[in-house]
Amino acid sequence: MARRQGGYPGGGGRPRGGGGNQMDQLMRQAQQMQEELAKAQEETAEMTAESTAGGGVVRALVGGNHQVLELEINPDVVDAEDVEMLQDLISAAINDAMRQLDEKVEARMSQVTGGSINFPGF
Repeated sequence: MARRQGGYPGGGGRPRGGGGNQMDQLMRQAQQMQEELAKAQEETAEMTAESTAGGGVVRALVGGNHQVLELEINPDVVDAEDVEMLQDLISAAINDAMRQLDEKVEARMSQVTGGSINFPGF
């Protein structure tokens, strides 16, 4: 008695049917999404967001990689007796700029993913 080859009905090493085309299509879609994500990552790295606090006393500009690019403080408000207020204004400006940046990044990434994937901290 001849031995059957492979583990599929009818012998041979490949399953029969049209599944290969679907797999190829899925692989192409995955590769395309990967390329689009890489492009979006490059774009988001170039994004910036700006915020002010204290009516413009402090201005912060942050970059797409979450670094502070610029921090401006109006010298007229620098008071050695009230450093805590200045610290609060700096924190508020930076935190708001980071929040705005995160919203921009999230909006861009959901264009690529159709909103189906969440990228926390991205």
